[in-house]
Amino acid sequence: MSLTPLTKEQRTLYEEQGFLILEGLVAPDEIEELKEDAVDICRGRYPYEALQPVNGNLSDDEVMQNFLCIHQPHKVSPVMLRYMHHPNITSVLSQVVAPGVKCMQSMSFTKPPDHPGQAWHQDEFYIPTRDRSLCGAWIAMDDASIENGCLWVIPGSHRTGYIYPQREHHRPDKFDFANESYGFDDSGELPVEVPAGTVLFFNGHLLHRSAKNRSTAYRRVLVNHYMNAFSLLPWGQAQVDYRDIVMVAGEDPYAWKGIEDIAKPHLRPRRRPLIS
Repeated sequence: MSLTPLTKEQRTLYEEQGFLILEGLVAPDEIEELKEDAVDICRGRYPYEALQPVNGNLSDDEVMQNFLCIHQPHKVSPVMLRYMHHPNITSVLSQVVAPGVKCMQSMSFTKPPDHPGQAWHQDEFYIPTRDRSLCGAWIAMDDASIENGCLWVIPGSHRTGYIYPQREHHRPDKFDFANESYGFDDSGELPVEVPAGTVLFFNGHLLHRSAKNRSTAYRRVLVNHYMNAFSLLPWGQAQVDYRDIVMVAGEDPYAWKGIEDIAKPHLRPRRRPLIS
């Protein structure tokens, strides 16, 4: 892995604000490859029981309008797996997370026009690392704007290490089915409007949300979640250490435990399909 050193200012931004925006980290031709692969997955072109082919007469746009997210696409797609290891991304991770980094989750969000966002939340609520090292790498496949549902963040909200409680949001017109975090002041929220090819790195304790796509453009992103390879992960059914992981930097200190196949790829449809 070729290491491109971050500046002192960039390191400080990630530590103090809880996120770091790096434009142009993924090239335009790579972005197009990711878009095309997302269509292939939704069409069921990778053999997998839970990814059944859709009507072959539908256009790519019609296919993608039916789905909000592809969960764990790296489990079926060699393309998605390769981008989990993208050298520009792993180089940054090895500097802001740890020299040894493992990945446990990938999600490819489609978010066509009129699709909802997700209410305030912290990723560590769902993925509880033991050392607060969780980091999301959010790859913008389209220009992300307020109109098409970009991320909003509360800078510095990660620093206390507090995990806020959650409740139902009762706003199905704006957000998906996931609950919302509450009990904090969100007056300092900022929109993260970025061009395609940008990667947003954000701490697992950072409060963030996204709004409904009210534009005529897609807002596609690939989000991979990473953590310090030396930390255990008591996630899901794994009470001590979740071992369905991919090493992306350094050596696996727990290689003797082996790797498990736990997470299953699946498509998250929109609540009311546009195309039947």
